[in-house]
Amino acid sequence: MPRSSYLFTSESVSEGHPDKVCDRISDSIVDAYLAAQPEARVAAETLATTNRVVIAGEVRGPSSVIEQVEELTRAAIKDIGYEQDGFHWKTADVAIHLHAQSADIAQGVDAAGNKDEGAGDQGIMFGYACNETPELMPAPIYYAHKILENLTKARKSKENGAAVLGPDAKSQVTVRYENGKPVAATQIVLSTQHLDENLSSDDVRGIVEPYIRKTLPQGWVNDETVWHVNPTGKFVIGGPDGDCGLTGRKIIVDTYGGAAPHGGGAFSGKDPTKVDRSAAYAARYLAKNVVAAGLADRCTLQLSYAIGVAKPLSIYADLHGTGKVDEGKLETFLMEAMDLSPRGIRTHLNLNRPIYARTAAYGHFGRAPEADGGFSWEKTDLADSLKSALA
Repeated sequence: MPRSSYLFTSESVSEGHPDKVCDRISDSIVDAYLAAQPEARVAAETLATTNRVVIAGEVRGPSSVIEQVEELTRAAIKDIGYEQDGFHWKTADVAIHLHAQSADIAQGVDAAGNKDEGAGDQGIMFGYACNETPELMPAPIYYAHKILENLTKARKSKENGAAVLGPDAKSQVTVRYENGKPVAATQIVLSTQHLDENLSSDDVRGIVEPYIRKTLPQGWVNDETVWHVNPTGKFVIGGPDGDCGLTGRKIIVDTYGGAAPHGGGAFSGKDPTKVDRSAAYAARYLAKNVVAAGLADRCTLQLSYAIGVAKPLSIYADLHGTGKVDEGKLETFLMEAMDLSPRGIRTHLNLNRPIYARTAAYGHFGRAPEADGGFSWEKTDLADSLKSALA
């Protein structure tokens, strides 16, 4: 039997975290290629350190896009807010090492003759949803993201003293569950860069605490909540100047905060032909629709693929003892409800568009679908058909 009362913790990092700077640059490159050619292929990796950015990877698309990469990189760094001696959007050295996609990979993945387009790699991908928040996300990761997102908005709008905060930050929320439901925050951790060297941890807490209290549900913060704000003391040197960043190093932050399995593949820097990205989005989409339909309180889905093979090798559903439908029947229905080939996913969710830079911080899931197709995998448009067929 699953435990009903326990503590669970998830962390998030801000858009100025070194790894997230790299995710943002890599996804900006993906967007540029897809804007120029919707069927472009991109696998872009970024490294950022003190006043230096290195971009490498494989691409297939208009050669003119490479000429934009340095400008895109500087624009991303500027928007995040880095204008520091050790990392500045204007003065950082940008080295670009993008080259053509491997012909061996291309021939296995591309459609040709009677052969359907195959998966860009082998692997397993997971999707998850639960009814802990209106967005059907686990509460700890959802609120860890929201804390940093709200602090970033305050920093950029320079409101209530938040202008002294720097771009680099991390949050962590420990949530107490009673009878399987989240009810309180027992520990809150917030480490944030600050531009004023004279600020103490107490000074920083005075700035950030009102935003954190406003972000968390009413009653979650009480006299028993333990706060850890900049627990090491001064945090002035931050971002890539303080710690080297790499694309794809925050995969648990990007997904479910450890509340669900992860297949191991990163998302950022990859065009949607890569099932590491697109199939994880599809799995979230289907899991969210299952929960939205009222068929379960929690749903985990696994998909598996082989390189060059169009159809998934398997689908697995786990409703964690909360289901109102047979899991085997659910698996069969989901395979029929959506074409889970790489092209089928891209078509159903309309993924061949420049919608990815916005996913690089504050999670790929639990976000509102946007008018231009961003976060299309968060729609619940299958819920009614699922309910009619299986409830």
